[in-house]
Amino acid sequence: MRAVVQRVSSAKVSVDGDIKGEIGRGLCVLLAASRTDGEAEVEWMAEKITGLRIFEDDQGKMNLSLADVGGSVLAVSQFTLYGDCRKGRRPSFIAAGEPEEANRLYEAFKKAVAARGIKVESGVFQAHMLVEIANDGPVTLILEKESGSGDSRNG
Repeated sequence: MRAVVQRVSSAKVSVDGDIKGEIGRGLCVLLAASRTDGEAEVEWMAEKITGLRIFEDDQGKMNLSLADVGGSVLAVSQFTLYGDCRKGRRPSFIAAGEPEEANRLYEAFKKAVAARGIKVESGVFQAHMLVEIANDGPVTLILEKESGSGDSRNG
C-alpha cells in the first residue's frame, strides 16, 4: 500500500463540480492498494498516518499529530501511485490492485482512520476527481507498506 501524505490548511475533492469531501487543517492522503495488499497493510497505514507528528508545536517543531491539532483526513483513492514508468513512455499499472479489492481496502482505510477518532472525508472511487489542496509548509511524505514482508519504508 502506498500513500502520498500532504499536510494541508485546507483540501477538497470535487466530481463534476460537486464537492464530495472537504477538510480544513489536516492531511490529504492519496492512497493506492497493490494486488497483494490486505488488512495488515490497511491497519499499518492508518496507524502510521494518524500518528505522524508533522504539525508544528508552539516552538515551531514538527511534534504534533492529527489528534493533537484536531485535524481531519481527506482520503483520495489514486491507483496511479502504482504506475511503473521505468520502461517506455506509458506507465504500467500491473501492480495496482484490482478495482473491487482496491475499493474494499480504501473503504477499510477510511474506517480504520475514523476508528482512531479522526474525521474522514473522501473522494469517489474510480471517478475523475478534481483535488484542490493548500499544502501547508509544504510538507509532503511518501509512505509504503509492502504486503506480506513485514517490511516497510519509513518504518
